[in-house]
Amino acid sequence: MGDHFQTIVDRDAGADEAAGLARSVIDWLVAEGIVLAERTDRVLSQPLGHPPGPNWSRAVAEEDARWEPSDGLAVHLGRTVFHGGQGCFEAAICPRCSTTTRLADDDWKVIDEAWTPFSEAIGTWYDTGVAHVPCPACSREVPLPDWNWSDDYFAFAHLGLKFWNWPEVTPEFRTRVCALLDGHRTAYVWGKL
Repeated sequence: MGDHFQTIVDRDAGADEAAGLARSVIDWLVAEGIVLAERTDRVLSQPLGHPPGPNWSRAVAEEDARWEPSDGLAVHLGRTVFHGGQGCFEAAICPRCSTTTRLADDDWKVIDEAWTPFSEAIGTWYDTGVAHVPCPACSREVPLPDWNWSDDYFAFAHLGLKFWNWPEVTPEFRTRVCALLDGHRTAYVWGKL
């Protein structure tokens, strides 16, 4: 079984603005009744989070509204490596030349020579907040957070809104949240633990 999550990650928020942006989104979610203002231990990955509100179904498709969320919303602030949990990353896409770099083969085995530069950069970025990976195709040094990932498997950011064990949130809901994040680039990282 396991626990499922969906994370809306603000890819552009700096460390100094993440808390204010999170507050704007939470205020809207509370006003809409999608989550409750008081925080409880009804989330995974954080000590406290926002439980579903009486109108949680406004975030999901009508046909999914029969499946009530069993957990709440965790707000992640600070330098975080967001990832899809179980499964495997397939590829990274260079934002400069749009070339796709395969990181796993057809049997989902990691291609070490392709993955190693990314793996090392992830550790460096987590420790320092700065890391680059050269694109194998165009040779340009690309900041790790700028890379795109197949199925948004990874995102490197200072703000993430993680919904635990909810039905899938709609694209319209994600668009509204993105607007509250000052139109920043976002990633939709989903997965299972």
